[in-house]
Amino acid sequence: MTTPLPPAPEAHLEPGARTDRRAVLAQRLATVRARIADAARAAGRDPSAITLITVTKNRPAEDVRLLAGLGVRDVGENQDQQASAKAAACADLSPALSWHFIGQLQTNKAASVARYADMVHSVDRSPLVSALGKAARRAERELRCLIQVSLDAGPGRGGTHPDEVPRLAALIADQPLLTVAGVMAVAPPLEPADRAFARLHRVRERLLADHPDAGVMSAGMSGDLEAAIAAGATHVRVGSAVLGPRTPAGTPAPSL
Repeated sequence: MTTPLPPAPEAHLEPGARTDRRAVLAQRLATVRARIADAARAAGRDPSAITLITVTKNRPAEDVRLLAGLGVRDVGENQDQQASAKAAACADLSPALSWHFIGQLQTNKAASVARYADMVHSVDRSPLVSALGKAARRAERELRCLIQVSLDAGPGRGGTHPDEVPRLAALIADQPLLTVAGVMAVAPPLEPADRAFARLHRVRERLLADHPDAGVMSAGMSGDLEAAIAAGATHVRVGSAVLGPRTPAGTPAPSL
């Protein structure tokens, strides 16, 4: 049984709250890391082969800095405005953080994302590949790209049909500073996660036949990371299980 999570912090914290917030994050992070390790061992896998991406949507840069002090190195964001500001605010950290852009990405935001992201998880159409390729050349930075796969054609989540993955991968590989790193998906709400992630694993295996370095499978979030790891996920994207329930966009984040 999973250890119960501590409550989320209040919107206004008393003096000393930074220490309290660090303790809350440390407890939650330890719980998630234990879940990952248990799931990996249950699947006969090495826990160290699974990367935890801590998703800090609608949380302040101070939370990112506290997480970095707890050993977090991979941070995920799904809105460019928040991500670019936090990356700038945390640029002085050493060792440097690895930033993952995980949300749906408009082509007009590609130039901004290319300046800070190390991996883009949501590449799902050819115009975006072109925009990212152009942006990477301007920024003189390599971008690792994951092809987002739609597992149910659900509206609003993005992703390309599994049959389109080879075509998109070829387009990415043709861009000098883009790398085909693997695949990403979100489990459909009306399908068992284990079955959905097994299909994503098969898509990744087919991709590897033509792109041997495209081994990343980004799948699993707070509620289904165990199913994702059992299916072969190499990266899990966890937000609320570490940071607490997210505040809606536009709501003030906890004051630290």
